[in-house]
Amino acid sequence: MPLVGNVNWIDIIGLYIHLAGFVIGLGAVTVIDLHGFLGRKSSYWTEATTRTHKVTKPLIWLGLLLVIIGAIIFYRNRVWSLALLAQAIIVCALMINGIFLSFKVSPFLIQREKEGRAAELLPTAWQKKITIAFLVSFAGWWSELLLTVYQVMLYR
Repeated sequence: MPLVGNVNWIDIIGLYIHLAGFVIGLGAVTVIDLHGFLGRKSSYWTEATTRTHKVTKPLIWLGLLLVIIGAIIFYRNRVWSLALLAQAIIVCALMINGIFLSFKVSPFLIQREKEGRAAELLPTAWQKKITIAFLVSFAGWWSELLLTVYQVMLYR
């Protein structure tokens, strides 16, 4: 379909912002989750994760913000559906997960780095918490993207 004629440019801009949020946020999540997975048993990757999260954390928040802003614009005239409700719930879960990672895990990692212990493997209790956060993050971001694709196909 050509971009001329009866095109709703607000919808295009909203969807563009929404998808840009996925590119930025999901890209950063993938990088840090892979680092974290490798860091479970490797001091090299534990230290790399500590360093990398300083870059990925703000990118994940930026991505989430763009996903939300884009969704508000793109879905502004849509009736609430089960898929849209699921997206709203998942975004809330991602925000809570992000708060935990930003205000609990991140300070813990930074403190260990200041103490010269960035390369030490994390304690088992922290590894379990971070694994749960990884699962929430991974499932949440990919489910959000799948539901966005579903919504786009439903309303085309």
